[in-house]
Amino acid sequence: MSQPLMPKATAVWLVDNTALTFEQIAAFCGLHVLEVSGIADGEVAVGIKGLDPVSAGQLSRAEIERCEADPTARLALRESTHPLPQKRSKGARYTPVSRRQDRPDAIAWLLRNHPELSDAQISKLVGTTKPTIQAIRDRTHWNQANITPVDPVSLGLCSQIDLDAQVKKADARAARERAKQGLDEPGDTLRPVE
Repeated sequence: MSQPLMPKATAVWLVDNTALTFEQIAAFCGLHVLEVSGIADGEVAVGIKGLDPVSAGQLSRAEIERCEADPTARLALRESTHPLPQKRSKGARYTPVSRRQDRPDAIAWLLRNHPELSDAQISKLVGTTKPTIQAIRDRTHWNQANITPVDPVSLGLCSQIDLDAQVKKADARAARERAKQGLDEPGDTLRPVE
């Protein structure tokens, strides 16, 4: 069962303003019965101002009255009516200046070892642009002579989990394409560790 926000402050308010038993308050707030007894005696939670769970929208007055009438009943937390915040998508990641020169090496490694990855997937993994990927693929990059393929995980540009997820996604896309064309033979690609 989920607990109310600020359980000790809620327990202080319930002890002061209701006729609920210590067991009911303890079960609702996730506290021990002796702790609630200490709150009632003034030994625990000294100086904590009580939080009204009714005005906070965590309990209804009818729920409190129902539990006051029946000492064996348990208080039930009200469902929140507030909408949950939307999960924001990850934007471009910051790559420190010291690692930026490693990006072309990582792109070359991905192009050599995982040709099934799309430019968008490589761009998301390493944090680069599609023209840079195309220049390295065409060997027209301004620093082509100094590019040596290096694993982006060992360079710290992406995690192994992210790389495996993108490779798995690319393999699934390639399998759909092969099935659409009527080919059963999988291509020669490096499989991620399962």
